[in-house]
Amino acid sequence: MTNYAALTCFIKKNINIEEEDLTTILSYFQIIKKKKHEILLPHGKVSEGSYFVNKGCLRLFFIDDNLKDVTRYIAFENQFATALVSFITNEPATETIQVVEDSELLYITHEDFRHLMTIIPVWKDFYSTYLEKAYVNNAKRLMSFTTLNASERYNQLFQINPDIVKRLPNKIVASYINISQETLSRLKSKI
Repeated sequence: MTNYAALTCFIKKNINIEEEDLTTILSYFQIIKKKKHEILLPHGKVSEGSYFVNKGCLRLFFIDDNLKDVTRYIAFENQFATALVSFITNEPATETIQVVEDSELLYITHEDFRHLMTIIPVWKDFYSTYLEKAYVNNAKRLMSFTTLNASERYNQLFQINPDIVKRLPNKIVASYINISQETLSRLKSKI
């Protein structure tokens, strides 16, 4: 059960849940190991599940009109990752999920996730909390792109999530805060 310890803590932190219900929920997650650079969900495929990161890192990215790689979301340990719009709408994803570091993940299918909401009512509360946090995070990031300059965005990222800067290649960090790699290198050299 140690592979499920982090997920157990994550769930308990977000909802009040009976042990029996928690055991049922955990039984729907399967452990998978993926290597760096593997694609979990290619652009254009429907998101059929969600990943909880036990160890490693995933990123969600898309290619913009200028064929530029844009990182939308990064998930380290103790975070969920899915192409949320596709997961909700059951339409083809406009983004890709890539393994950035060798990773151990807990995977649940879309069908099982939805089924849990019908048999364990508090799982709906978990999902609601997850959606609210995802919305707030996306809104704050979008706002930062229009209200903060490159230096301010970098400093904010370093304060909020220094692992992104410390663990990931400059190319990914730059695409995540919407600046060039050259600008990022300049900003890093000043610190």
